[in-house]
Amino acid sequence: MAGSMTQLNNGITLFFSLLVEAMPFLLLGVIFSSVLLLFVDEQKLLTLIPKNVVLAALAGSLIGFLFPVCECGNIPVARRLLTKGAPTAVAIGFLLAAPTVNPVVFWATWIAFRDQPEIVFLRVGFTLVVAVTIALIFSAQADVRPFLQDSLTRMMGEPEPAIPVPAAAEISPLLKSGTFLMQSPGQVLQLDAPPAQVLAQVAVAAPPMATRLRMMVDNMVLELRELGAVLVIGSAIAAFVQVAIPREVILSLGQGPVTSIVAMMALAWVVSICSTVDSFFALSFASTFTSGSLLAFLVFGPMIDLKNISLLLTVFKGRAILYLFVLAAQLVFLLTLVMNLYTG
Repeated sequence: MAGSMTQLNNGITLFFSLLVEAMPFLLLGVIFSSVLLLFVDEQKLLTLIPKNVVLAALAGSLIGFLFPVCECGNIPVARRLLTKGAPTAVAIGFLLAAPTVNPVVFWATWIAFRDQPEIVFLRVGFTLVVAVTIALIFSAQADVRPFLQDSLTRMMGEPEPAIPVPAAAEISPLLKSGTFLMQSPGQVLQLDAPPAQVLAQVAVAAPPMATRLRMMVDNMVLELRELGAVLVIGSAIAAFVQVAIPREVILSLGQGPVTSIVAMMALAWVVSICSTVDSFFALSFASTFTSGSLLAFLVFGPMIDLKNISLLLTVFKGRAILYLFVLAAQLVFLLTLVMNLYTG
């Protein structure tokens, strides 16, 4: 009985620690997402993205240096990039790389592994390789909508037609079905259009700053309500798994070049530690685990962990998350195995 109560107390402590650790970064991501939605010109944003798909994937993977967010804050931003019409390679690259490839995490990793600087730079390098590769694989899909949740595809609106419709052939708003609000002579706002389309029309109308700020706050509340709920569920599951599975079971596998990588990737998936502090957690295993396995923990954990799967479900359907999980696991395993064999 006493052991069960101890496990329950540990589980509750882990749950609240995960939640308290993740919520500020989720809030940061939601704030940036809302700012991107209402204060960034979509056309200007798209013109800055390289046309080459490889460069686009690399650019998306490096955006984290400008907007540092962890794995809890990158998902709302990736959602917004998709709704703003950013290429798939950019959104996927940002989703996978931003939690690691940013100045805050680089500094924290340097502080933890100052005696092993190769860990710091290889963490960034391996993350970029994995993120860009997966971004290119997903961008090969002509239409990524089948992999996205229906609620997100509705926000994205209809895909652009392959052949532009001449201005003279466009249908007058008066002949379209729907609910419209007259803004000014020759300009109307369709109220029942997808959210992204409504916001685009509002942007054209150039509402006053007070209105834009109110819309930004409303969007923040909606996203926090949706993402905060699933974060609570994900944190609860992660805390339960950490308490239910003895850590010694994983540690016993940490000596071999292969089993150590598998053990640390499994540990990263289970413990779900924020990327800003995970390097200090990994440092505690530096004397007993291989360098490759430490890198596997530091690279794989921020991409896919038990806590953020629930958040990913607000963007992708289950099979897409499975693809992300398998691809990331395979690439991280191969890269870190090569390092283990090379250094061993």
